[in-house]
Amino acid sequence: QVQLVESGGGLVAPGGSLTLSCTASGFTFMWYTMTWYRQVPGKERELVASITPRSETNYADFVKGRFACSRDNAENTTSLQMDTLKPDDTAVYYCNAQHWIFGGTPYWGQGTQVTVSS
Repeated sequence: QVQLVESGGGLVAPGGSLTLSCTASGFTFMWYTMTWYRQVPGKERELVASITPRSETNYADFVKGRFACSRDNAENTTSLQMDTLKPDDTAVYYCNAQHWIFGGTPYWGQGTQVTVSS
């Protein structure tokens, strides 16, 4: 059974930091590109960051220099280190997995809420 479980969300003040984690099971994690998305009610889902099996990373412009995506294939996890958080970062953050060569139906986690507020 394929499963992606996000954790680490919560409430943080502007300028603060949070680290999100996504733990995968049920598939060969090391061959999958892992991507973080976020969504706010009433807005379209947007890509935040991704990391390939070779640990090549890609970031949306609005998080570049503030967020860092990493992976640990031994632990079947990907993490998103978020620094200098802004109120506009408030969203539900989702973990996504897709095979780097074959594509196919992506896997999704249930999401974790990040709220940036004083």
